[in-house]
Amino acid sequence: ILMVDEKGKNMKCLTFFLMLPETVKNRSKKSSKKGNSSSSSSSSKLPPVCYEIITLKTKKKKKMAADIFPRKKPANTNTTAVQQYHQQNLNNNNTIPAPNWQGLYPTIRERNAVMFNNDLMADVHFVVGPPGGTQRLPGHKYVLAVGSSVFHAMFYGELAEDKDEIRIPDVEPAAFLAMLKYIYCDEIDLAADTVLATLYAAKKYIVPHLARACVNFLETSLSAKNACVLLSQSCLFEEPDLTQRCWEVIDAQAELALKSEGFCDIDFQTLESILRRETLNAKEIVVFEAALNWAEVECQRQELTATIENKRKVLGKALYLIRIPTMALDDFANGAAQSGILTLNETNDIFLWYTAAKKPELQFVSKPRKGLVPQRCHRFQSCAYRSNQWRYRGRCDSIQFAVDKRVFIAGFGLYGSSCGSAEYSAKIELKRQGVILGQNLSKYFSDGSSNTFPVWFEYPVQIEPDTFYTASVILDGNELSYFGQEGMTEVQCGKVTVQFQCSSDSTNGTGVQGGQIPELIFYA
Repeated sequence: ILMVDEKGKNMKCLTFFLMLPETVKNRSKKSSKKGNSSSSSSSSKLPPVCYEIITLKTKKKKKMAADIFPRKKPANTNTTAVQQYHQQNLNNNNTIPAPNWQGLYPTIRERNAVMFNNDLMADVHFVVGPPGGTQRLPGHKYVLAVGSSVFHAMFYGELAEDKDEIRIPDVEPAAFLAMLKYIYCDEIDLAADTVLATLYAAKKYIVPHLARACVNFLETSLSAKNACVLLSQSCLFEEPDLTQRCWEVIDAQAELALKSEGFCDIDFQTLESILRRETLNAKEIVVFEAALNWAEVECQRQELTATIENKRKVLGKALYLIRIPTMALDDFANGAAQSGILTLNETNDIFLWYTAAKKPELQFVSKPRKGLVPQRCHRFQSCAYRSNQWRYRGRCDSIQFAVDKRVFIAGFGLYGSSCGSAEYSAKIELKRQGVILGQNLSKYFSDGSSNTFPVWFEYPVQIEPDTFYTASVILDGNELSYFGQEGMTEVQCGKVTVQFQCSSDSTNGTGVQGGQIPELIFYA
């Protein structure tokens, strides 16, 4: 009889053997034929012939373990043991020494998680990683087969092989462990330095939900620094959504992406696709220099000396995808023409292309890239000017905004002088939670009209959705200028919705209803 208290705790276990009277009587008759001493000894050690199990019935509805034991912090007496077992899961080949470890975990999910990276009851082992960097990891066929159709075919399919040890040289140990943790614990644990390897493992073993989580992780961490590498990997993994996201970043922040270290790590096919890109928003001299940097690293990968000849060799026909004839003449004369990568005939023909009326035929693409067309979000319905405003004395005009889709802010549209033509000096800033994401100091000329005049950042700034950013400008120039009126708190610009709110940084009067910074210039 198992006695429990109201909280379900085991209080006492009592065992009763119920002897049937007839059985005892018959045995006593048989034993009487033996001697008295023998009879006395055998009767005292007489084992029970049968026993009866009585089930106590209750009218209460049966509950699952999770209902009886709600999730909460374990008692002080068990906390140390639970933490010890969790710590053992982080290491390899640790078994559970406690005889009743199952009692520490109220749900099947938690008990199943104990088996993660645990030798206890393991019926298969994996040797994961390339030679010289392998790690031996335990597994349980049933759990793995439930989590992956590939493992199911491997262990229970028609062509299943009964191997105790399986070698997996093409997967990194950390990535394989991340996949096992998902299968065993239903937990997704991703890191920036292993997420690509984890995505590869999830794709190889057909774990789609983990693969989707990896892609989401990559999309949220996507930037100009890693966009080219992720483009290469997204094509390899056949993830079209991630590919499209990468192209959006590369197009809008092309110069940053081409100058990043990750650009030199891409494969040749990805290099060709970037050089062909019609909407690449970059100067052609930047594209040319990026291709030479890639060629130098590629020579090292192929164990070649990074000479001019070898650089041209590894570039191959991709060299002609660079639109050298569309460069500014100064960029060509001081850059590409003196790089040594072009032949003498190619250099002469390109110079003739710039200067001669009858242009020679070139192998290079001579049509300029289209680039991206910037969009303008205008937040005022009208503008005006008065004799006593809008004045600038080193004070800041500022406004906060948020978008519902990822965009790239290229600059601001600003009002100019209301008293004839004038030149202004503008310091523009873009901040998120006080952190400066982009800034620039430049000048613009105002012709005295009520038009807006663009002021650009050095590079477009990536803006994430559903987060407020602060746009600020400090102007220096003619004191009187136009200013906006009848401001809108929400503006629909194409497929992007922009919301505005007042900023505490504004010390010159600009707010939602009126003031400066009438336009946001962006790529979407």
